[in-house]
Amino acid sequence: MRALKIVCLTLLLAAMPVAATASGAAAHLDKAPVNLQDMASLQRGAKLFTSRCLACHGAVSMRYNRLKDIGMSDEEIKKKLELPDDVKVGSTMQAAMDPNSAKLAYGVAPPDLSVISRSRSADWLYTYLRSFHTDKTRASGWNNTVFPNVGMPHVMADLQGELELKTENQGGHELKKLVLVNPGSLKPAEYDAAVADLTNYLVFMGEPAKMVRYQLGMVVLGFLLVLFVLLFTLKKELWKDIH
Repeated sequence: MRALKIVCLTLLLAAMPVAATASGAAAHLDKAPVNLQDMASLQRGAKLFTSRCLACHGAVSMRYNRLKDIGMSDEEIKKKLELPDDVKVGSTMQAAMDPNSAKLAYGVAPPDLSVISRSRSADWLYTYLRSFHTDKTRASGWNNTVFPNVGMPHVMADLQGELELKTENQGGHELKKLVLVNPGSLKPAEYDAAVADLTNYLVFMGEPAKMVRYQLGMVVLGFLLVLFVLLFTLKKELWKDIH
């Protein structure tokens, strides 16, 4: 038994450098400025999602009419999102491209984005959408530092512009850095704000009832507080003659 423990401990110590290397190789994730109470941001994110993402990706668990939760009326949903006449407000968000055609084009079928914020995290999405760079070795011409060799092209390149991954030598260490070489229609800060809006919307879409749940929780806590005050007052009234 003692020999078995020694063998297990040896294997564990041998695996630690590998685990540390894998952990160190992970890309740094920037903090996503998520605010589900910012209705204007959520509406801008919804517009960006439907105009940029729905061409290939679907969100079959989300219906357009759920956007009423972020302050949009049926008319605004149809007009601002420029929905085709054959798409109803009660319809689910289907991808414009057929999955088979998308698989032939990109080598893999684009995933459904209904709960992508819950499977990947808001910080991952926020960093990923700002980490595309040109790569001539890729068929799409693009690569990503957060998701290397991703099949998705940079669908917002016209907004962000073209970034190159360059290596700098700092203190004897090589540091890879994304450098803007061809500006897009938005300034870097404006593009980051647009990605923040899109990430905000993706978080909302992952759980549309989240804010409602929070509101109900506050109501329940308020009710329990009032009930506690009433019961405490009743207790004092009942026990005042005993004490």
